[in-house]
Formats: sequence, structure tokens, C-alpha cells
Amino acid sequence: MSPPLKSRLDPDVLLRAYASGIFPMADRSDSPDVFWVEPRRRGVLPLDRFHLSRSLAKVLKSERFELTADRAFDAVLAGCAEPVPGRTETWINPMIADAYRELRRMGQAHSIEAWSEDGTLAGGLYGVRLGGAFFGESMFTRVRDGSKAALAALVARLKVGGFTLLDTQFLTDHLASFGGQELTARAYRAQLSTALGVAADFFALDGLSPGMRPADTVSGPVSGKRIVQLLTQIS
Repeated sequence: MSPPLKSRLDPDVLLRAYASGIFPMADRSDSPDVFWVEPRRRGVLPLDRFHLSRSLAKVLKSERFELTADRAFDAVLAGCAEPVPGRTETWINPMIADAYRELRRMGQAHSIEAWSEDGTLAGGLYGVRLGGAFFGESMFTRVRDGSKAALAALVARLKVGGFTLLDTQFLTDHLASFGGQELTARAYRAQLSTALGVAADFFALDGLSPGMRPADTVSGPVSGKRIVQLLTQIS
């Protein structure tokens, strides 16, 4: 870890950091600065080995959740920073939040949302994309299976879009249950280098033309049944 950064987190610096295999965190939500992290062992979720459990497939097929992309980035970011049982603090401070909002405006950060039938946000996740790499930053859930449904939707979207790397930063038991693995720093950098040279399309699943920006149109939700179909095809 390098010394804390005590100024605005420049989005271009942030993108260069991701391309080098490092990412920022803060000690607390009220921390005035951030520090850079490069794990010795890196968590990844191989897109062609995603484990879709029968229970999650059932949840998706039931259409309990409406699954969207980039519909509520700020709300997802806020959800990820909320206290949860066993964790009263967050590493998302205002400096980090502002930087990722700017990356979203630049089209380099994205969110996946899972909406309940009553229209409330049940869960979601957000991350950064560069080339064929997607760097998952954080996820949250307010309704059982909300974040799981969002993760399944992300994996399907990345696979359809030609991505080759889903970086989870660290490996947790939760991520391992989906097929997550740990890589040495050297192996991770090799995969990252390859992924950065891939021309992936985050919006291929929506049928948008390659040159169309997210601001040009509003893509509709993807059904849970469609997600299961795509994940079954890639398993």
C-alpha cells in the first residue's frame, strides 16, 4: 500500500490505477483521504465457470426481480455504502463516491439493479470497465437474493459483451459459491493485460449499436428467464 492521497481523486488517475492492477479504499466513510491496494492474491470470477445454483435459477425464473443496468447508479452507490449487520463502517468515502460518479458520466463505471415488484431497489452492484475487464467494486442487498440476482445479470451481460475478466478484488466465501477463485498477483496481471486489449461491449445484451452511448437511449430491463438461458448456455 502506498501513502494516503490527500486531494481530489482524479478519474483519469483512477483508470490508470485499475489498468495497473490497483484500486482505492478509505478507512472510514468520513476519512479525508484514500489509500491504494494491490492484493497479493486477487479474487476473480471466471465468466465461463459461473455457478448458477438451482435455487438462484428458480428465483430468476420467477421474475421476482426486474434487472436493469445504469438506471440508478447513485442509488446503488449509496446502497453499497450503507451499514449492514456485522459491518458498521464503509470504505466508500465522499472522495471515492465523487470519483466513481465521474467515471459513470464518462461511461467507464456501471451499475446493475435488481428491483422488487413494488418498484423499490432490492439490491445491486457497481464497478468499472476497461477494455474486456470489469472491476466489481461493491454490492448490496435489501431483499433476499437481490444482490445474487444482480450478480447473475452482470455475468450474463459481460459474457454476451465479450468480456474476459471479472475482477472481484478479494475472494469471499460468498463469491466462491459462485465459482470465484484466487490468483497470484503475477497470474492476475497476465489476465488483466490480455483483457485490456479486448474490445468488449457492456451494452451488447441490450441490442444497442456499437457507437450508441448510454445517454442516447434507455435500455429496457432484462428478464430473469433470459438471464438463466444465457448462463445455462455458458456453463
